[in-house]
Amino acid sequence: MRLTEFPHRRVTLFAGHYGSGKTNLAVNYALALRESGESVTVADMDIVNPYFRTKDSAEVLDAAGIRLISPAFANSNVDLPALPAALYLPIVERDTLAVLDIGGDDRGAYALGRYAPDILAEGDFEMIFVVNFCRPLTKTAEDALGVMREIEAAGGIPFTAIVNNSNLGAETTPETVRATRERAEVLSRLSGLPLLFTSAEARIADAVPEPLFALTLQKKYF
Repeated sequence: MRLTEFPHRRVTLFAGHYGSGKTNLAVNYALALRESGESVTVADMDIVNPYFRTKDSAEVLDAAGIRLISPAFANSNVDLPALPAALYLPIVERDTLAVLDIGGDDRGAYALGRYAPDILAEGDFEMIFVVNFCRPLTKTAEDALGVMREIEAAGGIPFTAIVNNSNLGAETTPETVRATRERAEVLSRLSGLPLLFTSAEARIADAVPEPLFALTLQKKYF
């Protein structure tokens, strides 16, 4: 599936439970936007997880001509939960598409609060809930809905769509993804939000039902 198959917004936010794969999805999404000729900026707003973040793909993003803005403490052992003022740039500079990687669960989403008024005022955003039904705390649609509501309350921006990114890392098979399709549809009904697409690693993409967004994994994904 190509991103041109559905209209994208100027600001796209990816949020979800820890281990949902939202960071890897955000990087792939940004690269796909760039391949379509767009100017793209990625903003790393994750103040919770210092181990796996968009900074890990800095070289790949730079090679593609994508600007990355991330906290100075990213990929370091500094425990300083603060975000740089530069993160406002992709929100106020409307000549670039912004892809925002939000920290996991409600703890990570609190950092979004300071940017929410500007994003809501512009009104050109997609807030995507990334769900991995293979994770312990989001095994059911009802559990995932609870996480979704907590993130919304903390971040101040309502979700507008869902992406099913269910996976077991290197052990993911086409059946892993297919088995979660029904739960993703239930979550869509419960939340009243559209299931935008399913995402899966490119090696199994041909065996997973459409619409599918094929992913290339970041080097630190496992």
